Amino acid sequence: MPDILLRAAAHVLTMDDAGSEPADTDILLRDGVIAAIGRDLHAPGAEIVQARGCLVTPGLVNTHHHLFQTLTRAVPGAQDAALFGWLRTLYPVWARMGPEELRVSALTGLAELALSGCTLSSDHLYLYPNGARLDDTIDAAREIGLRFHPTRGAMSIGESAGGLPPDSLVEDEAAILEDCIRVVDAFHDAAPGAMIRVGIAPCSPFSVSRALMRDAALLARDKGVMLHTHLAENDEDVAYSRATFGCRPGEYAEELGWTGPDVWHAHCVRLDAPEIDLFARTRTGIAHCPCSNCRLGSGIAPVRALRDAGVPVGLGVDGSASNDAGNLVAEARMAMLLQRVAHGPGAMSAREALRLTTRGGAEVLGRDDLGQVVPGMRADLALWDLTGAESAGSWDPAALLLAGPMRVRDLFVEGRQVVRDGHLATLDLPRVLERQRDLARGLARA
Repeated sequence: MPDILLRAAAHVLTMDDAGSEPADTDILLRDGVIAAIGRDLHAPGAEIVQARGCLVTPGLVNTHHHLFQTLTRAVPGAQDAALFGWLRTLYPVWARMGPEELRVSALTGLAELALSGCTLSSDHLYLYPNGARLDDTIDAAREIGLRFHPTRGAMSIGESAGGLPPDSLVEDEAAILEDCIRVVDAFHDAAPGAMIRVGIAPCSPFSVSRALMRDAALLARDKGVMLHTHLAENDEDVAYSRATFGCRPGEYAEELGWTGPDVWHAHCVRLDAPEIDLFARTRTGIAHCPCSNCRLGSGIAPVRALRDAGVPVGLGVDGSASNDAGNLVAEARMAMLLQRVAHGPGAMSAREALRLTTRGGAEVLGRDDLGQVVPGMRADLALWDLTGAESAGSWDPAALLLAGPMRVRDLFVEGRQVVRDGHLATLDLPRVLERQRDLARGLARA
């Protein structure tokens, strides 16, 4: 792979410990790593990418998604429902999917993320209808060229046993654990610079048993992989935990081994002060999903309190059936605005929100090899063109979330160009979208 020299970037948000923001700077990418940063760098034979007029940031990190949901955006009957009603509407639709639906929806969702500056995405796949497997989404990520942290999700308690999902979408718990072992052994790479890491992720406390939650934690630690689930998403979720388990969601997680730096929970909108303290003490991570939380009316997560307590926080777009979009810049802007609505205009700056989307997300996913524009870090970079109408008149080039584009000009992952001049360089996106529309129409007709 040839060296790449980004020439004369107007401004660089490094996200390093010192908060460095160099201007008029070159960045040299070599062998998948940031080799050097400085003015007038020399790299004979390197491919030159002119970065004049551009802001450079670390690649954005998405800590929570359900990629299969890109086939079920804006579904009538689910558009105005809260979480549990929304799920009951969509479960029968999702039950009609199969391997092709999962693969095409993953290609579409990852393409949308890439165009919004994302270089690393997690995915929480918790249903496997009609022969679908986690492998289908991993193949999609490899084709498009993004880093990927898929999680082997699961549901094991159906309606007949008092759970929320229909029985057709639940699995036998022994088979779930067996497939978790299979996908970790087949795909997980613990090495620095890994393109694929795998997590274990029972869907939620209301769709799996206490035994599966405990066994999943034991298995993940035996395999050295991370754990992920939904927690305390809304008032219904907390009420279910109290009624079923006799405790709050955070207490339930702690009891079953679901706290620690190898665990991250999605949403956590309704954590109380003792739960926030628990997560801070144990370094348990959180994927904050503000747009989805607004769309479903779940509430405003206590991100300011979480950050002040020292809880690791990243951002996630959540599924495209509850967000209807997969744009991480829009997610970061919403995170910033909601904290200001809740706590005043000084509650979260544009830089802090962008930090959550870069270094914060990397920390939540256990990636100390990326999330900063620093020599030695992986060459995952987003270039934002500040010469357009969105940034015109801006006095602060780093205030991307206040006045800046919502899509990248260029995107590099492990030093390879995935987006060039605003278009995907690794995928025939129009062809994929045509197939996506056909599959969505088929689900709607059925």
